[in-house]
Order: sequence, then structure tokens, then C-alpha cells
Amino acid sequence: MSDVAPQRHESWVPEGQTPPATAPAADQMEDAVIAACATVYDPEIPVNIYELGLIYAIEIDDAGGVKVEMSLTAPGCPSAQELPEQVRNAVMAVDGVASCEVEVVWDPPWDPSRMTDEARLSLNMY
Repeated sequence: MSDVAPQRHESWVPEGQTPPATAPAADQMEDAVIAACATVYDPEIPVNIYELGLIYAIEIDDAGGVKVEMSLTAPGCPSAQELPEQVRNAVMAVDGVASCEVEVVWDPPWDPSRMTDEARLSLNMY
């Protein structure tokens, strides 16, 4: 296997036109990954996991690798097996994502202060 990356040849674009984007910019990719995480819901709580504050960190490398650090509302959460896999599947569906690792972390422990105002309002916790 060769360690040499294939050369990329740009397409010709008529003067005055913008070439099509080949990959989303880093901030667009991060927004898309956040939006993907927000499609995942804890089955016991009618608020997405991003608004609940369960996503602690998102790291995206130049090769399209994504690492998500997330927590759960409690160590004994009955969805402990399925939520990380749902996050991984949602992130992998984002254009430009080549790989995704989801790590469940417990430090700092999740508490309701991590929820957005919208989540608190939805759950009548304001």
C-alpha cells in the first residue's frame, strides 16, 4: 500500500463562477455534527440529547474523523447501550464524516444545569 496521497485535480470553472464545494468547511461540519446529535432523543425524555447537555465535546480532524464525548443522565440509564450507537449512526450520516468514535464519559457528572433554556422550558424545569 502506498503512503503517497492521490493528487487532486481541480475542475475548470468559468470565470466569475464559484467552484462547487468539495467538503464542508470546519465550522459547517461542526454545525452539521451538532444538528445530527440533536436528532437523537433519550426515549424517556422528550428532549434531544444535545439540548439536554449530554454532548460534552466534539472534535473533528482534517480527515473527517469525528470524536464525540457524551454522558448519560445517570450511570444506570437503560439507554446506555443504544444512545452512543444512535449518536455514532447520526454523525456518520453527515456529509464529509469519514469515521466517528463516541466515548461515554462520567466526569463531570451530568446534572440539569447543563440543559439549554429550551430544554428546561420543554420539561417545565425553569
